[in-house]
Amino acid sequence: MNKASIGIIGGSGLYEIEGFEQREEVALDTPFGKPSDNYVVGAFGGKKVAFLSRHGRGHRIDPSNINYRANIWGMKELGVQRIISVSAVGSMKEGLAPGAFVIPDQFIDRTTKRITTFFYGEGIVVHIPFGDPICITLIESLYAAARGVASTVQKNGTYLNMEGPQFSTRAESNTYRSWGVDVIGMTNLAEAKLSREAEICYATLALVTDYDCWREGEENVNVEKVLSTIRSNVSRAKEVLKKVIPTVDTKNPCACHESLKYAIQTNPQSIDANVKKKFSLLLGKYLK
Repeated sequence: MNKASIGIIGGSGLYEIEGFEQREEVALDTPFGKPSDNYVVGAFGGKKVAFLSRHGRGHRIDPSNINYRANIWGMKELGVQRIISVSAVGSMKEGLAPGAFVIPDQFIDRTTKRITTFFYGEGIVVHIPFGDPICITLIESLYAAARGVASTVQKNGTYLNMEGPQFSTRAESNTYRSWGVDVIGMTNLAEAKLSREAEICYATLALVTDYDCWREGEENVNVEKVLSTIRSNVSRAKEVLKKVIPTVDTKNPCACHESLKYAIQTNPQSIDANVKKKFSLLLGKYLK
């Protein structure tokens, strides 16, 4: 099985990327079940890359039912150290028109139905540091690659993660705007939390498709409108990926790669041997 150092997660409209050499499809079964789809693994831009369609090819899986734990575990099993996630979002700012790119550095969680830790109910208590949820180094790499591809590229900002699958009410949308939120989406926070637990660097390339429903005189967001913008966004997102992948540092360690070092609160002697074995991929170096 091919290994990879960089992971790409494709969101709405981005179900594959062209240009892989030594391309192999890898089907994995993790301790948390099957990921959204097979991973496409191979050489891309001089780097070893694993691509995964977040919703599955054909867009079969809604945001609340994505197996986020399996998706990120599979990336870890493939050797991935850095993940770039591409995601369609709504804009909460006048200056972020459809077609703009945002590389957020903060999240607000408004989800209610998701398990966003590998260790839920496992007899291990883990408190990862998450004040800065996005890898700063990956933000800089993405920003450098995106400039010039989109007319508007914003570095930093807050991504509000709603539950979905319905879009916002007008009251919700205006409330989130009053919080200073930049974009709204349905998927990326669970990935960011689990990537931090897996000691993988993570960053989001957010593609603005609409103004949600807050903007006066603007037609309410709907799937037809979103898909129209997604088509143009995806082609430009692929441009960014082609530019950024060769520049991603895959040799030097990052602070993200030691996120669990001081995060395990449970005494190792109190952890069941079968649980230790189950999580050896993540915790093996700390529970020797």
